[in-house]
Amino acid sequence: MNAPEEAVTGLADAESQHQHGYTSNKEAYLRRLKRIEGQVRGIARMVDEDKYCIDILTQVSAVTKALHAVSLGLVEEHIGHCVVGAAGEPDAALRAEAIEFKVKEATDAIGRLLR
Repeated sequence: MNAPEEAVTGLADAESQHQHGYTSNKEAYLRRLKRIEGQVRGIARMVDEDKYCIDILTQVSAVTKALHAVSLGLVEEHIGHCVVGAAGEPDAALRAEAIEFKVKEATDAIGRLLR
């Protein structure tokens, strides 16, 4: 393994051992996701009951909006906790690499959300 791979592996290992940025809001995220889960079950029921397609699409839109809100909250938590945390790395060489890695993670996640 070369040095960049070792640093990334080290970041992944450290990631699994510390608190994530969303942890302080975990219960709120879980409540929102359970509410969204209920909305999705409701949409399935609407399809099963042959409800009007526009009514179903309205509910799909509401679920999509709710999921986007959760996603944006998680992106904000990642930037505020993980990226900022990487900037606090005491070793300057590791700091630059850690920041680059965390920003790339955030950028990739945002890209996936926009597809």
